[in-house]
Amino acid sequence: MRLRKLGSSGLFVSELCFGGMTFGGTDGLWGQVGKLGQGDADALVGAALDAGVNLFDTANVYAHGRSEEILGRSLKNIGIARDHVIVATKVASSMGEGPNQGGASRRHILSECHASLRRLALDHIDLYQVHAFDPATPIEETLEALDTLVRAGDVRYIGLSNWAAWQIMKAIGIARARNLAPITSLQAYYTLVGRDVEREIVPLLTAEQVGMMVWSPLAGGYLSGKYADGHNLGAARQTTLDFPPIDRVRGEPLIGALKEVAIKHGRQPAQIAIAWLLKQPVVSTVITGARRVEQLNENLQAADVELDSDDMRRLGAPSRLPIEYPGWLLNRAAEQDM
Repeated sequence: MRLRKLGSSGLFVSELCFGGMTFGGTDGLWGQVGKLGQGDADALVGAALDAGVNLFDTANVYAHGRSEEILGRSLKNIGIARDHVIVATKVASSMGEGPNQGGASRRHILSECHASLRRLALDHIDLYQVHAFDPATPIEETLEALDTLVRAGDVRYIGLSNWAAWQIMKAIGIARARNLAPITSLQAYYTLVGRDVEREIVPLLTAEQVGMMVWSPLAGGYLSGKYADGHNLGAARQTTLDFPPIDRVRGEPLIGALKEVAIKHGRQPAQIAIAWLLKQPVVSTVITGARRVEQLNENLQAADVELDSDDMRRLGAPSRLPIEYPGWLLNRAAEQDM
């Protein structure tokens, strides 16, 4: 497993990360995402470690805290040294009733960080991420709360997740101006069938040297190819939970190209989809989740796939974003200058 720097920091993370969102669900939304118990989690975390994964991602809201508890217990059950793993979690989602039980306020961030530490049974969180933008809280308050945690030793690095480009840039500017802990990473949705981040977010992260952690690299399983041609698979996730949303009209030609490249390499379409992401310079790590060890191992083998320029062209053509303003104008200006 290759290692990559997380943004401009000195932290090295495995290019594939294990995500614990499938841990601990019982009913409702989290039951649909995954109902894995401690035994299954131990097997998956062990398989990830055996493959060279050193980064594990979860969130306080996943299964209402049970994902953190199960992940923390798995790491202890396996006996991995604390310094050999990087643990990331998130804050901002509502954890109870009432206006102060969610968001990115100083009150919520500090209390939830300590709650996450208890659930994970750790003395510090390596990467603490703000799970969503909170329009009710000034960005200054959020960043100062995160800086407090870094200075106290409860958190090592801070990141964002699912923020718009202008929000990210504003946070970066405030952190620099006030000498606060810098923004190290952004966790974002990025796939062959969902390349929206390439318009504004990717150029921003590249310019400011912020690392990208990719979530849902298979678009909820769609890029495995099993939903192609209108097929549904009973209780499969894309059938029962339409998340993330997918433009299947644009997606069908892409699935065809994905299968062609997969056949060329003797691989599965899902592995090619992950390998494509690993070719993107902005990507620091791709988060892979699974319900079975066999599924996880298949995804992890994507790190061994070497796509050539012809593969990238074949995958890029049907997945490329339509040009929008000011992109078409900037392209025209660049062509005139040549």
